[in-house]
Amino acid sequence: MDAAALLHSEIRELVRRRGVDPLTDTSELEALVAEASADYVARADAGLVPPLLDPDDAGARAVDALAGLGPLQRYLDDDTVEEVWCNAPGRVFVARSGRPELTTTLLEDEELRVLVERMLRASGRRLDLASPFVDAQLPGGERLHVVIPPITSQHWAVNIRKHTSRAARTSDLVRMGSLTPHAAAFLDASVQAGLNILVSGATQAGKTTMVRALAGAIPAGQRVITCEEVFELALRNRDCVAMQTRAPNLEGVGEISLRRLVKEALRMRPDRMLIGEVREAEALDLLIAMNSGLPSMSTLHANSAREAVVKICTLPLLAGENVSAAFVVPTVASAVDLVVHLDLGPDGHRQVREIAALSGRVENGTIEMSDVFTRDAAGRLVRGPGAPPAQERYARAGHDLASLLTSDAQHRHTRPSVHPAPAAGPGEWS
Repeated sequence: MDAAALLHSEIRELVRRRGVDPLTDTSELEALVAEASADYVARADAGLVPPLLDPDDAGARAVDALAGLGPLQRYLDDDTVEEVWCNAPGRVFVARSGRPELTTTLLEDEELRVLVERMLRASGRRLDLASPFVDAQLPGGERLHVVIPPITSQHWAVNIRKHTSRAARTSDLVRMGSLTPHAAAFLDASVQAGLNILVSGATQAGKTTMVRALAGAIPAGQRVITCEEVFELALRNRDCVAMQTRAPNLEGVGEISLRRLVKEALRMRPDRMLIGEVREAEALDLLIAMNSGLPSMSTLHANSAREAVVKICTLPLLAGENVSAAFVVPTVASAVDLVVHLDLGPDGHRQVREIAALSGRVENGTIEMSDVFTRDAAGRLVRGPGAPPAQERYARAGHDLASLLTSDAQHRHTRPSVHPAPAAGPGEWS
């Protein structure tokens, strides 16, 4: 047994004898580890035990093993790491700058299972043969997803997605270089005017971060209700209630679906409603809320703004046979005002690809759309030919839509110059 393993064994024995709960008595655990490490170093100096090369590192790893996530904890503490996943105990990957790396971390099957059980303890969610999938939030805010055999072929598949974004306002996205001041001013005014906004993009394109930044423009006196599968938005709005779904229990009852959350949210006197992501029939409830005059925002996976609109017209059809395209398409056209589409480049940089407006008109089953902002051939986000059909709503919120939509050239003359910021790194978006 090497020196570090011997120290860890002694610390575990001390924890057991003193009855310390590592998950709740963190300060007592740290004091115990410091005491055991100092005692070990004294004995090593006397030649009684093998010397430690780095006593501080050995002590920190002991704390991680007992109270943290063991060998995975260092990746959660590393700000450059965006995501951690295990395809097998001996194959642990991390993502940095949008690119995967195979680490040198090796785990045992039982060690990985113990870590997952520890991660799930605080969430109250379960993982067994009856429920082989789990989606949960770690105490630090990271999102955990686990799949076990027989759904996977042999090993547990574990994914931990970190939320490293520091963007709480669209101005933060401007600073990161993912959005221009012109487009940011337009989006802030659109939120304050109460427009209904969809945020679309691929996985890891930054959709949650964009919704969080847009929510920063919601007037302080408004009540916000959020509905999510797992808490991710973490809004800082003063009057905000966050709700998440719940899986069924062992008897198969007690499930709280996203559709149920949306319906309950409508009974909570909301001024705004945010849905973390629509994937299925809850899209119908979102449309009904939007169409009832409740300003709402949501995210969904899509490859373009146009495809996002097509998808939001398709998902409500999953709600039942009595829901038809003849109802959904015109409802989408009249309810959804803007689509903000995000792009994840091959280098891992996130940026706003386009901001499109819906005119409210439908021609031959196709909803008319126009680009308010779009990327030109040089990759710059520039003013497009489109405009939202809601000038009076901007006016009520104290904004002049025509002024907001002046061309980039005019905008540069009417606003202070802004030095270009570097492109947003992938670790700055979630």
